[in-house]
Amino acid sequence: MLNTLNRLLDHPDAGKLILRVSFAAMMFLHGWHKIVHGVDGIAGMLTAQGLPGWIAYGVYLGEVAAPILLFLGILTRLSALFVLGTMVFAWFLTAVPKTFTLTAVGAWGIEHMMVYFFAALAIMLLGGGRYSIVSNPAWR
Repeated sequence: MLNTLNRLLDHPDAGKLILRVSFAAMMFLHGWHKIVHGVDGIAGMLTAQGLPGWIAYGVYLGEVAAPILLFLGILTRLSALFVLGTMVFAWFLTAVPKTFTLTAVGAWGIEHMMVYFFAALAIMLLGGGRYSIVSNPAWR
């Protein structure tokens, strides 16, 4: 019975597609906020840390361009790497003090960031799978 269940549910490319598309859609919503409202707040946080404010425009790579490419299954590993970098910057700018904390309900203080970080890491290691708009596996 267990073998039958395993055979029925053994669809790694479908799992990669679900992970990739759902993750990309949720990450893109963060990017949409930056498209609508700009990156001035992020630029301010960067300059407060002694970094140049223009780095804030990199958020468009990690929260807009990379999720679109992930959604389509193009350059999946590279796109996931950009999201990882974005999450490291987000942690550095907003959440370092929360790293070793728990919320009132027992969640990790930076749980929301780490869900995105580890999902991007998994996508980077798994690749995009065969369900992509490009047929050349090198571009997936």
